[in-house]
Amino acid sequence: MAFRGWIKTAAAACCLLPLAAIATAQQPDDPNWKLTISANQRFFERNGKPFFWLGDTGWLLFKRLDREETERYLEDRRAKGFNVIQAMVLHSDDDVNAYGSAALTDKDPGRPKTTPGNDATKPGEYDFWDHVDWVVDRAAEKGIYIGMVATWGSIARGGHLNESNVEAYATFLAERYRNRPNIVWITGGDTRGDRETDIWRTMGRTFQRLDPHHLVTFHPFGRTQSSTWFHAEEWLDFNMFQSGHRRYDQDDSPDAKGEDNWRYVLEDHAKQPPKPTLDAEPSYEGIPQGLHDPAEPYWTDADARRYAYWSVFAGAAGHTYGHSAVMQMHNPKTGKGGYGVREFWTEAIDAPGAGQMQHLKKLMLSRPYFDRVADPSLIVGENGERYDYVAATRGESYALAYTHTGRSFRVRMGTVKGERVRAWWFNPRDGSSEEIGVFANSGEREFDPPGQPEAGNDWVLALDGRR
Repeated sequence: MAFRGWIKTAAAACCLLPLAAIATAQQPDDPNWKLTISANQRFFERNGKPFFWLGDTGWLLFKRLDREETERYLEDRRAKGFNVIQAMVLHSDDDVNAYGSAALTDKDPGRPKTTPGNDATKPGEYDFWDHVDWVVDRAAEKGIYIGMVATWGSIARGGHLNESNVEAYATFLAERYRNRPNIVWITGGDTRGDRETDIWRTMGRTFQRLDPHHLVTFHPFGRTQSSTWFHAEEWLDFNMFQSGHRRYDQDDSPDAKGEDNWRYVLEDHAKQPPKPTLDAEPSYEGIPQGLHDPAEPYWTDADARRYAYWSVFAGAAGHTYGHSAVMQMHNPKTGKGGYGVREFWTEAIDAPGAGQMQHLKKLMLSRPYFDRVADPSLIVGENGERYDYVAATRGESYALAYTHTGRSFRVRMGTVKGERVRAWWFNPRDGSSEEIGVFANSGEREFDPPGQPEAGNDWVLALDGRR
C-alpha cells in the first residue's frame, strides 16, 4: 500500500469517533469518549485505542463568538483534524459574551450569574452559561473535546478568584459539566504555579473529587511547565508546558531553552511518576517573535510545524497549535486587537499551519503507537544545534527523523526490527510521501532530503522494518 494511503487508512481507524457514539453519548464514562492514560503513562487512549491530542487555542471562544460563528469555527477545526479546543471560561472578572450576557454576579467567580427557567434555545433568553453549554455540546457532536480553562491566571493575580471563592467556583463548573463526555479540565491559565498555588491546588482537587471521569491538568506561564510545581500532585493527570513565543536570543528565562521545546518533553519524562506531557502553547502562527513588538518578524507555518514535530518526536502525547487572530477571536467588533494582529479570525482559520497539523497526527497514528519512544541516538554523531537539530523517534518496527532545514544526516541502522528497511521521505507541508528505497538494516547510512537546505524545507525520514 502506498505510504500516504496507509496513513489515511490507519488514522481513520484509530481516531475517528463513530457518528452513532457522538450522537448518543450521554455519560462521561462512555468508553467511546472517556480519555485515559496509556499503560506506560506516556500517552492518551480512548477505549483502548490511541488518542493523539491535536489542540487549537480558541481561548476566547465562549466570550467572543455567537452561535453561527461558533458553528463555523468548530466545523473548520473538525475538518482540519483538530480534536481538542483549549478555551477559557473566564477571561476577566467582567466577562460578557457575544449576546451581552454576563458570566458573574458582582465580578465574583463564586457567584456565577445563571438565570433558571430561561429557554436555552432562544438567543434572547439564554445566559452566559447556557451559551457555554451549547458550545460544549456542539463540539461533542463534532467529536471535539473542550480543554476547559476554568479561568485565566490574571483573575487570581487580581484577587477576584481567591481562596474564599475558588472551591465554590470549581464546584459549580464540575457539577455543571461532569456529565458532558468531552471535557478536559485545565487549571492555571498562563500563570506560574508558585503564585496563588493554593488556589490551583484547591481547583484541581475539587475537579478530581467531584468529576473523577475527566482528566485534569495545569496550563503554565510562558517558558515554564506544570511539572515544576504540580508533577507529584494526585489531581494532575498529565503535564502541559508553554514553550512560549520568544526566539533563542529573546529568551531571558532562568533556564532558557529558547525555541527548543523538545527539551521540556525530555525534562518531564525524566520525572517520577511518569505522566504524559505536551506543548500546550508554542509560538503562534501570525504573531510577532517575542510576542509584543509588531516590528519584529512574525512566526510562520514553518515555525509552527517545527514546534509540533520537535515536541512530538521527543515523546509528547500530542500538540496544540495556535494562531494569533484565532486565539483572541479577533473580529471587526474587537477594536485594534492585541499582539500586532493583522487579520480577523475568519481569515486566519485558513492559515497554512492550521491545515498542516493534521499531517502530523495522521503520521503518528499510521504506525504502532504505544511503543514509541524518543531516540536521539538514531542520528549518528551530534543531532545538531538550534534549527539544524534532527529529532528522532521510533517504535519496534519503525523509526522517524525530522529535519527542519532539510539538511543531510546519518542514521544508525539496526534500531528497528527487520533484516531490511523501507525508507520514505514524508512532506510535513502537504502530507505527501515518496519512496527512497529498500536498504540493509545494518551499519550507517546517510540520507539527503529533497531540495536545498534552508529553514522551512522540513522533511521526515520514515524507516519501516521488513523481513
